Amino acid sequence: MTTAVTSAAREAMAKLYRASEPEVLKGLLQHAAMDTDSRERVMGHASGLLADLRAAQSRGWVNQFLQEYRLNSSEGVALLSLAEAFLRVPDPETADLLIADKLGDADWRAHAGKSNSKLVNSATWGLVVGRVLVGEGTTGPLRRLISRAGEPFVRQAVGAAMKMMGEIFVMGRTIDEAAKRMRRPEHKGFTASFDMLGEAARTHADAERYLKAYADAIDAIGRDPAAGHSISVKLSALHPRYEVARWNECVPALTEMLEALAVQAASKGIALTVDAEESERLEMSLDIIGTVAALPSLKGWEGFGMAVQAYGKRARPVIAWANGLDRIMNVRLVKGAYWDSEIKRTQVEGLADYPLFTRKAATDVSYLAVARDMLDAENIRPAFASHNALTVATIMEWAGNSRDFEFQRLHGMGDGLYERLVRENGYHCRVYAPVGGHRDLLAYLVRRLLENGANSSFVHQLADERLTEAEILADPVEKIAAVGGRRHPSIPLPVALFGVEGHRNSAGLDLSDVATLEATVQAVNTPLPPAGGAGGGLPASSNGAADVEREPTPNPSRKREGNDVASAIGRAHAAFPAWSRTSVDDRATCLERLADLLESNRKELMAICVQEAFKTIPDAIGEVREAADFCRYYAREARTKLQSIELPGPTGERNTLHIEGRGVWATIAPWNFPLAIFLGQTVAALVTGNTVVAKPAPQTPRIAAAAVRLAHQAGVPEDALVLVPGGPEVGAALTADARIQGVAFTGSTGTARKIARALLDDETRPIVPLIAETGGINAMIVDSTALPEQVVADVIASSFRSAGQRCSALRLLLVQADVADTVIEMLSGAMDTLTIGDPGDPATDVGPVIDQAAYDRLMGYRESVRARWVKTLDAPATGLFVPPTLIRIDAVEDLTQEWFGPVLHVATWEAGKLSETIARVNAKGYGLTMGLHSRIARAAEVTEAEAAVGNLYINRSMIGAVVGSQPFGGEGLSGTGPKAGGPRYLYRFCAERAVSVDTTSAGGNATLLSLDEGGI
Repeated sequence: MTTAVTSAAREAMAKLYRASEPEVLKGLLQHAAMDTDSRERVMGHASGLLADLRAAQSRGWVNQFLQEYRLNSSEGVALLSLAEAFLRVPDPETADLLIADKLGDADWRAHAGKSNSKLVNSATWGLVVGRVLVGEGTTGPLRRLISRAGEPFVRQAVGAAMKMMGEIFVMGRTIDEAAKRMRRPEHKGFTASFDMLGEAARTHADAERYLKAYADAIDAIGRDPAAGHSISVKLSALHPRYEVARWNECVPALTEMLEALAVQAASKGIALTVDAEESERLEMSLDIIGTVAALPSLKGWEGFGMAVQAYGKRARPVIAWANGLDRIMNVRLVKGAYWDSEIKRTQVEGLADYPLFTRKAATDVSYLAVARDMLDAENIRPAFASHNALTVATIMEWAGNSRDFEFQRLHGMGDGLYERLVRENGYHCRVYAPVGGHRDLLAYLVRRLLENGANSSFVHQLADERLTEAEILADPVEKIAAVGGRRHPSIPLPVALFGVEGHRNSAGLDLSDVATLEATVQAVNTPLPPAGGAGGGLPASSNGAADVEREPTPNPSRKREGNDVASAIGRAHAAFPAWSRTSVDDRATCLERLADLLESNRKELMAICVQEAFKTIPDAIGEVREAADFCRYYAREARTKLQSIELPGPTGERNTLHIEGRGVWATIAPWNFPLAIFLGQTVAALVTGNTVVAKPAPQTPRIAAAAVRLAHQAGVPEDALVLVPGGPEVGAALTADARIQGVAFTGSTGTARKIARALLDDETRPIVPLIAETGGINAMIVDSTALPEQVVADVIASSFRSAGQRCSALRLLLVQADVADTVIEMLSGAMDTLTIGDPGDPATDVGPVIDQAAYDRLMGYRESVRARWVKTLDAPATGLFVPPTLIRIDAVEDLTQEWFGPVLHVATWEAGKLSETIARVNAKGYGLTMGLHSRIARAAEVTEAEAAVGNLYINRSMIGAVVGSQPFGGEGLSGTGPKAGGPRYLYRFCAERAVSVDTTSAGGNATLLSLDEGGI
C-alpha cells in the first residue's frame, strides 16, 4: 500500500464528506467536460446506442413496463407495492385484502392493449380481470361470469405475475440455476457478477447464512473459471451490526470473513468485488478492503475489487485511494443505490450537509469525472455500470481504441445497449445478476426499479416518447454549469428543513465521522465537577454511570422544602407583572438565544445526560436537539399566535381579543427526558408571559440546573424562572399553593391524578388548567404483508432504545398469527446483537434503568413471569441493568399495566380481525402511541379511523416524535392534551381577554365621515 497516496486520499475524503454541493462540483465540472469535437463524436455514438435501445424496447419487458406504468402514476405505484409484498403473504385472506387494496382503485382498462409488448398487455388484461373480481362487487357481469373461480383465481394469477417479475430481475433461485441461465443464447458474449440476494443481515444467523451462500457460490462458479463469472459481496450481509459505533467489533470480524472469501476466490481463479454500502460505512469499508488487499496470501491475484458510488461527494478521492494500493484493483463505478435513505437520514439527524449530490445531473457529472480518473489510473481495472447511452458513449470516446475495461448492467435492464458493442466491437460487458428466492428479491426489486425508473433517470426518459433525442442526450455538465452547481431547490439543507425563515432545525452530530465520534465520546465521559447548589450532591462518574446504584437524592425536611417552595413561588409571583408586560417578540428572542446556547454547550449538556440520566450517546444528542427545537418552535408560534386580534362588530364599536399570561406556572418534569421535556414545558409557559417555578425529577437535578442557568444567560429574569429541586414533597407543596395558576406535568398517570385532586380539592382557589402527559400501554400491530426485517428493526428501536424508558415505547407487540413464528424468531436473533452496558460507550444499545426502585420493580415483574419468557439476554452483574426481555402473553387483556423498562410483551391476532384487535387495545383506556406495520393502505385507513391514540405510527418506529412535525401527547389515561410541540400547545398556557369599546359614546364614529357620501 502506498501510504502517502492513500493517506492523502483519506484526508481529501474527510474534507469532501459534507462539503457544499457547488464547492464539490467546482472541481468536477472541468474534469468531466469535453471539447467540441469530442462532444460531436460522443453524440454520434450515443445516437446510435439510443437507436439500438429503442429497437430493443419491443423485447425489453422492463422498458415496456416503465413506459406503460410510470412510477408517478397510481397504476405504477400499485404494481410496485403489490410486487413488494405479495409473495411473502402466507394466508389467503390477507393476500386477497392486499390485491383488493392495490388493484381496486387503479384504472387498468385504460392500459389494456396499449403496449407494444404482448407480455405487458397480457399482464394488463389479468389486472383488468383482477380489478373486476376485487372491486366490482357481486353484481357486475364479468364478476358473475367468473364467479366460480373466485378469489383463488385472482391469487394464482397475481402470484404468477409476481413470479414472472422475479424471473426478469433475478438470474436464478440458486447459483447453479443462475450459471445455467447465463449459458442461454441471449447472454452470449456476456459474463456475470453474481450477487446472493440479501440487503443486510439482521441477526447473526442471517450473517452465517449469507456467508455460507457466498462460499457455496464461489465453489459453484469456480467449477468453470473459464466462463469469466465473478461474485459480488455485501459486507452488510455478513454482520448484523455493521455500524461505525461498532467499529472495533465489526471491522475485525468482517476483515476475517472477507479474507476467507477472497482466499477461496483466488484459489478458484475467479474475481470478487466488494459492493458499495451507505456513505456512513465508507471509512469502515476502506479499512476492511485495504487490509485484505495487502494480504501476502493474495499477492499476484488480480481478481479483487470494490464498487464506488458516483453520487457520493467523496468518489474521486476513493478512486485515488484504490489506485494507491500496492496491487491491481478492479473498480466498479455505479451511480448509487441508497439516495433517498441517505437524504432522509441526513435531514432526520440534522447534519450539516448531504454526503451525496441532490441533482441527478450532478451525479452524472461526478460519474464522468471519476470515470476519466479510472481510465487514467495505473493500478485500476475499470468497470462502468450504466444504462445511460450518453455515459457509455463518453467512456468509449475517452478510452479510444482501448478495450482494457468493461461495462456492466443490471440483469433485466439495459437490453439493446451493449449487445452490438460486445458482439461486434470487442467490448466486454458483465451482467450484475442477483441470485436467490423470489421472496427475497422484493426489497431489491423495488429499489432497483425506483432508482432506474425515476423521472430524471435515463431509463425513464427513454421510455417517455414525448422526449426528443436532444433532451435525452443533454450534456449534464452544461445542466449543472447552468445552475451554478447549486443544490436542488426542493431539497433544503437539514438546518432549513422546516421551510420557515428564522426557524432553524436543530443541529446534530455526525457520529459516522470517526473524529467527531471520538471527540464526543471523550467529552461525554469527562467526569462532572462535584455537584453544588441545585445539583443535589450526586456523585460524579466517568465511564461508571452504569455502576451507580442510587436512590433519589435525599431531601431536607418537608417543612424546609415547603418554605423553599413558598419563597420560590413568591419570587415568581412578584416577577410576573414585569415579565408579562415584556413584548412577545422579546420573550421569543430569549427562547431563540437559549436554543443557540443549548447547541453551543451541547457536549457539556450531553455529558450530564449520560452520567446523570444514563442516556446513551445518541439519546443524549437527541435530548439537546429536542430541547433546542422546543425553544425555536415555541418562539415562532408565539410571534404568530399571541398577537391581539381585532374582531368584527357594528359601526361605532371596537372589539379586541388579547392573549395574556395567567400568572405563575408550576412545571414538573420527568427523569426520562430531563432536558427536553423539562425545558419544553418551561419555555412554553415563559414565552406566553407566565413566570415559572420548575421542579425537575429528583433523579436528574443537575441537567435541570444547567438548563436554568442557560435560560437566565439567554435573558430570562432569574425570578421569572426559579428552580426547585426535590422529591414528591416539593411537588405537593407546589401544587397546593393557591398562587399557582397552572401546572404542566409529565410523569405517571397516578401522580397526574394526585395533582388533579390537589388543584380541585381546595374550594377557595381558582380553577386552573392542568396539562398532563402520562404513560401508556403502547401496541404495535403487524400483519402478514409487513416486511419482517423492517418490523424487527422498528421493534428493537421502539422497545429497547433508552432502556425502554420512554413514555412512547412499545410495550405490546401484536403479530398476525400466520407470520408470528417468523417475526419472533427474527426478533429474538436481533435481540442477540444488542449490547448492554455503559451508556458512555458508543457501542452500547441498552444502558441501566434510572434507579434502584425502578430496577427492583422491573426485575421482580420479570421473575414473576419467567415461565413466559420467549427471549432474554445476559446483563452485567453489577449495576442497574434490566435485561431486554420478550414475554409471551395469550391476549391483549393479559397486560394490565405499563412496565417502564426494556420489557416487551408479544401476542397474536387472527387475519381479518384488525378492527377487533384495535378495539381491544382501545379498551385498555390508555391512548398514547400505537404502531401499524402493513402494506395494505386500507389497513392504515382503518387504524387511523379507529385507534384512540394521540400518536399513530405507520411502517416506522414508535419513538422519536419531532417537534413541529409530530406533536406528541395522549388521551384517556395517557394525558389531557394539548400536544407538546404542536400548533395548539401555547394557547393552554394563556388567558384570553376580550375588550369591547363603544366609540359612539364620545360623539360618534368619526371614521364614517371619511366615507364617500354617494347619493346622500
